[in-house]
Amino acid sequence: MIYSVDVQITAPVNDTEVTDRVADAITNLFPEAEVEEYPGELMATTHQLEHFSERLHEQEILDTARGQFFDGQEGDTFEFDLKKQAAFQGRVNFAVGNPDELGDIHVRVRVKDPSVDEFVDYVAPPTQDGKPLESGDDGR
Repeated sequence: MIYSVDVQITAPVNDTEVTDRVADAITNLFPEAEVEEYPGELMATTHQLEHFSERLHEQEILDTARGQFFDGQEGDTFEFDLKKQAAFQGRVNFAVGNPDELGDIHVRVRVKDPSVDEFVDYVAPPTQDGKPLESGDDGR
């Protein structure tokens, strides 16, 4: 299956922060992203989430990720926020509630093909007893 997605990642850069460290926070989770610097923020784009998906599997937070993705879904798009400090350390930590003092990393994923549901199943598959279901195990 070939997926067609556009991923836009934005992160504020405060006066007290080192721009390169914020860029590292983005590329630690999205190594294939192309990062551009703008006054007060970084914007990155990519067309894949393979490394991010691997981190979700390694950290065993697939159910949490699915919840965040579906909570942030609108039409063919889903959005979520990540904590900068965790991302700088190469860890996925979803930002919920009040934004961090330094701001969060905002990720917007537009799915062109196939559907959002199918793409989410690919990035963060459904689980049973904390383990990803193999294709066909979920009755589809």
